[in-house]
Amino acid sequence: MLALIAGTGALPGEVVDCLTERPLICAMEGFAPDSLSTDIVFPLEHLGSFIADLKARGVTEICMAGAVRRPAIDPARIDAATMPLVPVLQQAMMSGDDGALRAVIGLFEDSGLNVRAAHQIAPALLPPLGCLTEAQPSKADLSDADRAASILRAMGAADIGQACAVLKGQALAVESIFGTDWMLQSLTQRPDAGGGILFKAPKPNQDRRADLPTIGPGTVSSAVAAGLVGIVIEKGGVIVLQRDRVIDECNRLGLFLQVRERAS
Repeated sequence: MLALIAGTGALPGEVVDCLTERPLICAMEGFAPDSLSTDIVFPLEHLGSFIADLKARGVTEICMAGAVRRPAIDPARIDAATMPLVPVLQQAMMSGDDGALRAVIGLFEDSGLNVRAAHQIAPALLPPLGCLTEAQPSKADLSDADRAASILRAMGAADIGQACAVLKGQALAVESIFGTDWMLQSLTQRPDAGGGILFKAPKPNQDRRADLPTIGPGTVSSAVAAGLVGIVIEKGGVIVLQRDRVIDECNRLGLFLQVRERAS
């Protein structure tokens, strides 16, 4: 039996739409999915009891999909089943995004639950290799993508960011804790004439079972507002939400969308 631990955003709904059977839908308190009704809502302070409840219901696999922020832990709410997990949770809260996710995944696995990625149970979320749009990248754009990949490798070593914008080999902006949308918004007042590409990929050693980067229709409009000419993503490493709509929007706005091989 599969349980989907859903966060906010469109991804949980798209995962469910790809499945033949509805999973048990769960959500952490304060982060209910936008378009799904939940079967279980749990506070982080009751994580141990939540895991025990999943096992009692016959759940053997879980998938985490959607956005969550790091909630403050109220020590007074921690129940007995969660108390032994507190040292791991505390360490997770002080780690980078990937480190925190690895710690949480480890807790589920140590309890005998198999953690699966969203794209493993819904492979249609990952687009094929190549340029998916009418507009095509130039040689300069492809060179900027190479440069962007090297920038993300350096960022990934520090466990920060999964996106950057590059023009003529120079970084225009890099993703921070505030996310891709905020990064693109920061470029709407750029002082030059525009150009450049958005590049998005997982961190080099990222556990891809959670927090795989995503783009959607909003990314396209934000990239255009930022003055960029295209989007480049890594094959097998970036989920495209509402793919048909994304491609239609790119074609309408003259943006290219390139899916490239993973950088070596």
